[in-house]
Amino acid sequence: MTHAHGGGGTATLDLLLIGLAALAIVAYVSGMVTTRRRGRSWSTDRLGLWTLGIVAAGATVVGPMAAAAREDFVRHMAAHLAVGMIAPLLLVLAAPVTLALRTLHVTPARRISRLLRSAPARFITHPVTAGVLSAGGLWVIYLTPVFEAMQAIPLLHVLVQGHLLVSGYLFAAAIIGQDPSPHAPRPVLRAVVLVLAMASHAVLAKQLYAHPPAGVPVAEAQDGALLMYYGGAAIEIAIVVIFCARWYRVAGRRLAPRTAEAQGTAAAPRAADTSRAADAPRAADAPRAAAAAGMLPVE
Repeated sequence: MTHAHGGGGTATLDLLLIGLAALAIVAYVSGMVTTRRRGRSWSTDRLGLWTLGIVAAGATVVGPMAAAAREDFVRHMAAHLAVGMIAPLLLVLAAPVTLALRTLHVTPARRISRLLRSAPARFITHPVTAGVLSAGGLWVIYLTPVFEAMQAIPLLHVLVQGHLLVSGYLFAAAIIGQDPSPHAPRPVLRAVVLVLAMASHAVLAKQLYAHPPAGVPVAEAQDGALLMYYGGAAIEIAIVVIFCARWYRVAGRRLAPRTAEAQGTAAAPRAADTSRAADAPRAADAPRAAAAAGMLPVE
């Protein structure tokens, strides 16, 4: 699996990608500063998540990791995990849409809100659609000539990595839902899609282990498939933990008013009983009090 690249076109593409990555980080920093100046808090940890996500994605198309990914299938698979799973998860946890809504002026913020509520946005961000784009795209890449072509054509390689990043972001956003979503589906549906996506990823890894892509040595393919299987499973476990934690919090908030109402209803009879119990000693002591006042004789 060796393909040479060179020329001024590749250098220009690298500079463009570096510029886009830097612009994304600068825009996030600007949004965070603006939000804080308006008196609203924004965690620095989210800036760290956003920066790490951009760097992880950028490293798969520019620099030593990108070059190695075109020469070795194992490193290619490491890049695949970075751009398709790690970077999207980090970017989603950074909540960029929420930051944009807080930062932008009223008119552009309303436009973003209308866009999020539109039918196309609802379709593209639905868990089923996002799952098909993310998991299904991998099958197209590895079981068609796309994989071999992307190793020889730098622009195609960037486009494929871009697809993995965008589809991975949509999938992570649809499952863990960090940013506001006007059409958030039920957690059960998201859980089912997550399980199916995990199964698809595992089956594809086994397929690559048994049937290496064209031009990839068997040993390389098997090592890469193992990395895809176990490395992907580790990231998926992290997504499962985040998803379950958020589901638990949301369910707790929904149950809290009902629990408080039930406790209040149950507390009313207890309060009445306690009042009567408290009055009983006073009633029993009434004769003694009257006797002490000279009203009744003490028995």
